[in-house]
Amino acid sequence: MKPNNNIIRESFDEKSEFDDLAASLIIDLANKAINKKGFFSIVLCGGGTPKNIYSKLSYANTDWSAWYVYFGDERCLPIDHPERNSLMAQDSWLFKSEIPTAQVFPIPSELGNKKAAMQYENTIKKVEKFDLVLLGFGEDGHIASLFPGHTWDDDRLVVPVFNAPKLPSERVSLTTKGLSNAKDVIFLVAGKNKAKAFSLWGDTKITPASLITATNNVRILTFGIS
Repeated sequence: MKPNNNIIRESFDEKSEFDDLAASLIIDLANKAINKKGFFSIVLCGGGTPKNIYSKLSYANTDWSAWYVYFGDERCLPIDHPERNSLMAQDSWLFKSEIPTAQVFPIPSELGNKKAAMQYENTIKKVEKFDLVLLGFGEDGHIASLFPGHTWDDDRLVVPVFNAPKLPSERVSLTTKGLSNAKDVIFLVAGKNKAKAFSLWGDTKITPASLITATNNVRILTFGIS
């Protein structure tokens, strides 16, 4: 897969501005998709960076019944574990929205990474193309649960992850192929601890993020990097 050249980068000095623009972009893309074709599909990222953004989405003016929500990765933990990406999204946003429960598709990682990856691949195969994929960026340059120095089968859309350098070591992740099956991608990159890895963007061995493509735009929002 070739690196994406259609990149828009925006940096912010204030976290509130970073959060506000991200939420605004998400809602704008959602409403445009809903107006055009009747529904909107989004892949969520985990970690601490998007939490306030998700909270802001709770107050958005949109047709929640037309939203379909997926996840980019998940840790192999009990379904009610506080470090689950799905639980963070539910607590900060999804429980407060009117998105039908049947239209939210968490990764069943409590089943183990191999079984969960197979099941989730079958789930997302039904999606022709995601309208929007949200991605974080780790201090080591990882995205979703794809870590620098690791290899994965990019013929697949979802893979089991073993020996992740961050606990828990077993996870489930969409591949760069799965994450690039998108009309738009937004990266959310916040914190000085990300600066070194971010400066190496373009070195695909260090930053798998630079392998991500989109039909329209890959937008990179940064806060506190410089």
